[in-house]
Amino acid sequence: MSEKVLLVLVDGMRPDSLDVCGHPFIETMRREGSSTYTARTVMPSVTLPCHMSLFHSVPPERHGILTNTYVPLVRPLNGLCEQLQLAKKTSGFFYNWEQLRDLARPGSIACGYFASGKVHGYEKANELVTDEAVRFVQRMQPDFVFVYLGFVDEAGHAFGWMSEEYIRSVYASWDCIERIAASLPEEYTLIVTADHGGHDRSHGSDLPEDMTIPIFIKGKAFAPGSELANATIMDIAPTITKLVGAEPADEWEGKPLF
Repeated sequence: MSEKVLLVLVDGMRPDSLDVCGHPFIETMRREGSSTYTARTVMPSVTLPCHMSLFHSVPPERHGILTNTYVPLVRPLNGLCEQLQLAKKTSGFFYNWEQLRDLARPGSIACGYFASGKVHGYEKANELVTDEAVRFVQRMQPDFVFVYLGFVDEAGHAFGWMSEEYIRSVYASWDCIERIAASLPEEYTLIVTADHGGHDRSHGSDLPEDMTIPIFIKGKAFAPGSELANATIMDIAPTITKLVGAEPADEWEGKPLF
């Protein structure tokens, strides 16, 4: 295949928050693409380990990142951006949590944009990375774009998962997702997911509230209204490489979702 892909990750977005927030574009994604509210993330259900498992398609015991502090891999393996670079594909990276800078090796992405959530506030930083990602897609039409939205996780830690403020942050994040979707050329597949959920004002445990994540995929390869069965966060990188016509790394443990 030779599709293009835009991946949006909403940090800390629990599946059961979606029906509560009631954003109309959520139902559009379910109706027009494939989805699941029962995908699994990895333990520990912490932001950087979960992202490393998403981008490298291995569990934390393999990549070695167990906290939100990056350490070099003792036994290196290529992640998603490195595999796309080998296939001569272009990638863009738009994020507002600085620790994600090590998900891609230097030189493997065509454009990187960081808007600090601590400086701007995460709600504004979400809007900034959304605006820049939309401009980049319209200007360059790259093969792969990653957009990280950190507002929901920040609201969960400040006010509690499933609090009124948390639900408002989920709705605001879907405003950003809808704006991104409206800007995408026809050849793009849109993937929306989360890294983990949360409970009370925390996450990182093996509780279902922490470990269960949603995945939405809207594109030509995915049947409208269908269910993604037995999906995990480690399946996302193999799905993207298959869509864009690149090869997965030999060490990857996930499987394509189509």
